Amino acid sequence: MPSLNKVMLIGNLGQDPEVRSFQNGGKVCNLRIATSENWKDKNTGERQERTEWHTVAIFSDGLISVCENHLKKGSKVYICGQLATRKWQDQSGNDRYSTEVVLRGFDGKLIMLDGPGAGTAGGSSANNRQADSRSSAGNADPEDLDDDIPF
Repeated sequence: MPSLNKVMLIGNLGQDPEVRSFQNGGKVCNLRIATSENWKDKNTGERQERTEWHTVAIFSDGLISVCENHLKKGSKVYICGQLATRKWQDQSGNDRYSTEVVLRGFDGKLIMLDGPGAGTAGGSSANNRQADSRSSAGNADPEDLDDDIPF
């Protein structure tokens, strides 16, 4: 039976990207992304909000470079990756588990929704920037698409 492991998030960075280097020369970039949902409480009529925090680990050199150079706390991003659970040990030697969204290989995708270097929580702009593991950055302007699809 086929299976699918895909995560898509749109949210804001809760802190600046954290890039670490491994002894073998590789790098990882960790992001903390907040997603929120709003609704009106049926009983009280008050606006309610719930925020979820997501841990993202990026292992693609091109995407890491984009994060280092263009993202900061408050940046609005779209990411597409996979869920992964890793096992690690705390200082006491106890096994711990962390589940995070991982971007690696050709499937990882990152789109900066409020432009490079923008650290605001505002909406998207016309000059959105897109990056995936095949290229470090490129335009994602829908006006560039010229197709004559009749529907």
